[in-house]
Amino acid sequence: MADEQMADGWERALNQSPGPAQASAGGGPPQGPAARPLDAVDRDILRILQTDGRASIRSVAERVHVSRANAYARINRLIDDGVIRGFSARVNHERAGQGASAYITLKIVQNSWRTVREQLQALPGAAHIALVSGDFDVLLLVHTPDNRTLRELVLTKLQSIPEVLSTRTLLVFEETDLDPDHLG
Repeated sequence: MADEQMADGWERALNQSPGPAQASAGGGPPQGPAARPLDAVDRDILRILQTDGRASIRSVAERVHVSRANAYARINRLIDDGVIRGFSARVNHERAGQGASAYITLKIVQNSWRTVREQLQALPGAAHIALVSGDFDVLLLVHTPDNRTLRELVLTKLQSIPEVLSTRTLLVFEETDLDPDHLG
């Protein structure tokens, strides 16, 4: 029970006091001092929490072979340093009523990224936004209930943003979330 209270505590701390990465304007790069380098135990903790964000402190400590106090301190440091940005559930969008997914590329007016990002964050179904290099400027992932809603989002909402010069929609036919063990 104490383990669950500790886990609730660091999850609550994450939501109340943003680390450097969260405190930066608009979710950009972390401000302030650089994050400390991660050692093998930190990386193992991250892998465990990516696989199961609800893992108890006791379970994490046992799996990485450190004390509960050490695991708790490390997780808090990872939160404070902005390495851990939050905890979430992996969702099957189709089963959740979001059967249409698409990556949308956008070309935008030069130097309008911050303005465009704010407007994209407010879009219903926006799941991921990235400023990228190459033939387009922004990559947006959206999940909508159906193609009609997706069409409305692109033609009415996205293309009405004055800074958006053009869009291209790439429908997602099938997607696979990668197992966190393969990420690092």
